[in-house]
Amino acid sequence: MDPFGRHIDYLRISVTDRCNERCLYCMPKGYKGWAERADHLTADEIVRVAEKSTDLGFRKFRLTGGEPLVRKDIVEIARRLWELPGVQTLGISTNGVLLKDLAIPLKEAGVRSVNISIDALDPDLYRKLTGGRIEAALEGIGAAAKAGFEVVKLNCVLLRGHNEDQIVPLVKFGAALGMPVRFIELMPLAPGGPIDEKNFLSVADAMKLLSAHDVLEPDPGKSPGHGPARYHRLRNSGALVGFIGSVTCSDFCADCNKLRLTSDGKLRPCLGRHGEIDLMPALRSPTSAAISAALEEAIANKPEKHSFDEDFEVERPMTAIGG
Repeated sequence: MDPFGRHIDYLRISVTDRCNERCLYCMPKGYKGWAERADHLTADEIVRVAEKSTDLGFRKFRLTGGEPLVRKDIVEIARRLWELPGVQTLGISTNGVLLKDLAIPLKEAGVRSVNISIDALDPDLYRKLTGGRIEAALEGIGAAAKAGFEVVKLNCVLLRGHNEDQIVPLVKFGAALGMPVRFIELMPLAPGGPIDEKNFLSVADAMKLLSAHDVLEPDPGKSPGHGPARYHRLRNSGALVGFIGSVTCSDFCADCNKLRLTSDGKLRPCLGRHGEIDLMPALRSPTSAAISAALEEAIANKPEKHSFDEDFEVERPMTAIGG
């Protein structure tokens, strides 16, 4: 339990801060945090942290980045995590570009759920927002659909002045594949980037846009995953849609159950606050007790809520923290 009675059982592990795309809200222009070492944590170090976390009751794990699939050993990491006693679910968050060849190996390694970022279906807009090719992302989504994962979700960051007209097409696209689309409020985590507060679009605004096309109703069913999304269904189409109001929802943090391990070996109790615990000394200790102590310290230091609404000053971009 953290100081506010929340059961912390979910660890999001960033395996790299590298990425094969350049999303405007995630990676500032010129960012090269990986220059000193291609991957800060080794596979052995990642597995050691996960193993000790299971001793403390962690049961849910997600591999993130950067783009986790750029690591050559990502399938090995997934397999070793899934083999740990106590691990109940293993997910991965990706832009999908490399999933065409990796979806089946990841499924066989133990990955149960996949979150795929797709902020636009229009090829030109997709290229503008990510620097990548929509064709590669769509091939990856198709591969994920065929691989047989328990859950595949599509994530879209809401960007005023950029992708409002993509909201309805994305919902229809996801529904055709049986994949819920989750709309996520822009968080202030891209210092110096061209995307800032003037591009903020709330989940309430997105719901209004969708409601103009179909009746949006709260979905009382079991949520597909372990995150903070609140799900609705469109009455006529049956499409399942999630909304992640990380900035505007006053009770967003009430049920937060996660810690983050950054790609450079820091434990971060909260995405929206700066406090971090350097895990590297513990990882280099001859005993594992120091790792457990660091995890316990991170849980004890978990704040009640983020500070996005308190003139939050960005110190590290999303790609360095882990999605």
